[in-house]
Amino acid sequence: MQIKPPKHLSSYIRHYIFLENAENECKKLRLFTDGSTGLILSGSQDFYAGAPKDRVPSSFFYGQVTGYRDFVVKGSFSMIAVVFQPYFLNVLLKISAKEVKDRIISVEDVLKSELLSFQDNLLAGKNPEFIITKLNNFFTGFLSGSSSSDYELIKAVQQLMLKNKGSVTSKDLELYTGYSERHLERKFENYIGLTPKKYGNIIRLHHFINLMKKNTDRESIAGLSYDAGYTDQSHLIKDFKSNTGLTNIILPFSPDSSKKMKMIISSKLTFVLIKQD
Repeated sequence: MQIKPPKHLSSYIRHYIFLENAENECKKLRLFTDGSTGLILSGSQDFYAGAPKDRVPSSFFYGQVTGYRDFVVKGSFSMIAVVFQPYFLNVLLKISAKEVKDRIISVEDVLKSELLSFQDNLLAGKNPEFIITKLNNFFTGFLSGSSSSDYELIKAVQQLMLKNKGSVTSKDLELYTGYSERHLERKFENYIGLTPKKYGNIIRLHHFINLMKKNTDRESIAGLSYDAGYTDQSHLIKDFKSNTGLTNIILPFSPDSSKKMKMIISSKLTFVLIKQD
């Protein structure tokens, strides 16, 4: 289940995702890069980062993911993923996004008193929409102060890049912001955790994925890659593999689409549930 935040929070939170599993078996969850940071609130005590011995906190913040990361949850669970706009982790924790790239931060280490009650609500089986309403109230209170000019600049550049599906050159950004390429790179790495070029590449990849989902005309992968702004198909395949961990791009209408690995994949979803047939 995916829920949008109220309009006044949409500049900071992209959406909420609620996942649950009542089955008593291991489930594999893949967090792949979409340019966002976020917060995971989990009602599970058996949450692992890929390997069975690598236990992770039940609730944690995650920084930018430069590729993809696998998690395993043992047994039944309920989970809320709060998918942030790229710069919101910097706003919330007052920490450079570059420093937390590819890292997770336990809620118990930061904002423990404010956030652990939401984890307790999940454990108690409270309605996820009730919990998300409470989260909206928490974030609204947190953002009651004014934002800095740097945040407004980063938001404006982000919107420009989204509008152009990631196809924005460094020269375009220099003309738009008045900053040099290197100066803007430093700001992006501090507030978002990525360079503008890397962030643009992620936007372009997700634009391709969205085109693939909506491909009612059964256009080829080569045609879709060109529509998404790729100059050649090999570049797309390299980006797709490094960012999602999948070696083959399977179109929805392909005979192979029901075989091997089933993946709920979307330009709006960060967490995907993967299972083997």
